[in-house]
Amino acid sequence: MAKVSALGRGLGALLGEIEEAYENELPKKRGVEEIAVSKIRPNPYQPRKHFDQESLVELAESIKAHGLLQPIVVKEDLDGYVLIAGERRLRASKLAKNKTIKAIVVSVSEEQMREHALIENIQRDELNVIELAQAYQELIDVHELTHEQLSQTVHKSRTQITNTLRLLQLSEKGRKALIDGKITAGHAKVILGLEPSEQAMMIDSIIGQKLSVRDVESMVKRIKLPSYSSAHVSSNEALRFDRLKARLSALGYKNGTKGYKLTIDFKDNDQIESFLNLLS
Repeated sequence: MAKVSALGRGLGALLGEIEEAYENELPKKRGVEEIAVSKIRPNPYQPRKHFDQESLVELAESIKAHGLLQPIVVKEDLDGYVLIAGERRLRASKLAKNKTIKAIVVSVSEEQMREHALIENIQRDELNVIELAQAYQELIDVHELTHEQLSQTVHKSRTQITNTLRLLQLSEKGRKALIDGKITAGHAKVILGLEPSEQAMMIDSIIGQKLSVRDVESMVKRIKLPSYSSAHVSSNEALRFDRLKARLSALGYKNGTKGYKLTIDFKDNDQIESFLNLLS
């Protein structure tokens, strides 16, 4: 429990607005300074990997017109500074061609750097849903938290945390489709229980056919039917599958069945064309 209580005390001061964090948890070495942008390295613990370019351009234009209203937070390093908070502001300042940026230099440990990067992004809703799930998982792993304890720490509902973490069960293709906005979180939750190959098929169908979440729910139910038991297939149905398999094999098509599902493996495009001609 020592880890949990330490987390509560350490991260509690980092929650909320970053100005509050400046005062309560991050001891200032000096006041607000102008630091060369070129001397600031990214935070290695930054959980956020995707930044909307259009939004950055808008922020850059605002900085050009009004200046940077909120300083970034950095830690002094041997050959310059390491960013702790404010990556969007730093990126936008670079886009604005600013040579320097307002910053507060603070003294923090490596653990505080990581925690602050996670918490700032969680609190500001700046992470996409996969990055958010990864941030939750990292806090859980590092501090050995339950979902309920994490819920109390980051002020998100336990249900939201649990449902978000489940998205880490998606295949790589599923994660990318979700991040790119090609499928919704609703779609993702429905296909979670499928095998990676089945997820890939469903994702292609969602994108290609503009399927709704309800459409996907119906399709997933059909895919999962074999899991109930092959005993649900009547002898007549099994017989028709056997005859169909034999017929396909005689025509040179490699095939297989599982429950209600029959698959055909094609050798090349010519065999696909031949099969289409056979159907027509």
